[in-house]
Amino acid sequence: MDFLPILSTLRRHKIAAGLIVLEVALTCAIVTNALHLIQTRIEALNADSGLAETEIAVLNLRGSRPQPPERTAGIVAEDLARLRALPGIKAATVANQIVYGNNSNNSGVSLEPDNRGQRISAAQYAADDQMLPTFGLKLLEGRNFTAEEVLDSFQAFSVSDPRIGQLIINKVMADKLFPGRSAVGQTVYIFGRSPSTIIGVLDTLTHTQLHRARGDGGGAAMILPLRGGGSYIIRAEPGQLDAQIKAATAVLEEGNKGRVVTQARPLTEMRAAFYAQDRAMAWLMGGVCVALLLVTAMGIVGLASFWVQQRTRMIGTRRALGATQQQILRYFQLENLLLTSTGILIGLGGAVALSQLLMQSYELPRLPWLYLPAGAVSLWLLGQLAVWVPARRAARLSPVAALRS
Repeated sequence: MDFLPILSTLRRHKIAAGLIVLEVALTCAIVTNALHLIQTRIEALNADSGLAETEIAVLNLRGSRPQPPERTAGIVAEDLARLRALPGIKAATVANQIVYGNNSNNSGVSLEPDNRGQRISAAQYAADDQMLPTFGLKLLEGRNFTAEEVLDSFQAFSVSDPRIGQLIINKVMADKLFPGRSAVGQTVYIFGRSPSTIIGVLDTLTHTQLHRARGDGGGAAMILPLRGGGSYIIRAEPGQLDAQIKAATAVLEEGNKGRVVTQARPLTEMRAAFYAQDRAMAWLMGGVCVALLLVTAMGIVGLASFWVQQRTRMIGTRRALGATQQQILRYFQLENLLLTSTGILIGLGGAVALSQLLMQSYELPRLPWLYLPAGAVSLWLLGQLAVWVPARRAARLSPVAALRS
């Protein structure tokens, strides 16, 4: 066996061997966590909002002068009537918020009045009965609001105990509040002592800030039948969104000469901007991984090449005594395997410690254990590939040439 000669050689080159071990350990710890971060970013980029994103656009207005609250509902109703009359518009509504937007409205929901008992935080959407068809949301059970159930926001909140008779929630919220049973027909409390009845459960309705879906409420969201201010949302026929954005902008600005559409963006464009940082982070982490792996491979190649030069006479002596090329090749591969294995063992401990630090400091999810053996195998293969060329060159040295050097 070559273990004893290898260990004896490594003891004489402690610094060089230690540097390779340290390099492998750092690469293992950093790359393992970086790949996990890339995976979390990719999951975020592929998250399903539940909306018909390619058909939706968001328009925001700025008025010439503030309107009294009691007049807002009438203006909104007139605007929506004109938008819905446009050919090529499937549906239109005004909502207080939408996914990928800059605002975030949330409310606490409990099963008992005055916020007693179990309580969760949920994203609070407010819109009329056309929100579901405009957003492209799908009901799992129950029904949509009727036009008669939609309330004026100003009037609803002009009293100390607002009464919101109905609401629609998403499946996440239904499972949290009523596990194992139907949520339709159940009552919850949002604003004080007045109960609200759940009339529908949606398959998917996300928080406007999707990164918060893992926070309190775990992605719970609800829709209240409230008519008021907010963003105008239109849904166009497939392939007509750009043309309908222009038409909707003209309709809204013509309806009130003092108003200007300050923003008219497709939801797909808003999604791209929302995830720009995640996309950049994924590319950055990918670059870090590639750079670290290349540096580690170059370090292994450089050290192995140096040791081949230093041990030329030893290689010649072994060949003269009958060692085959395969035995010389196996010697250097086994030496590399010992170094990389030591570095990997240290690196796996560092990966777990780094993951714990990231969890505590940045609320990132725990590093899945499958990344540890995957990282170990990858570095073992990298080490063997990196040492192959110098080891092969050493194995091909002829005994006479090696002993003369």
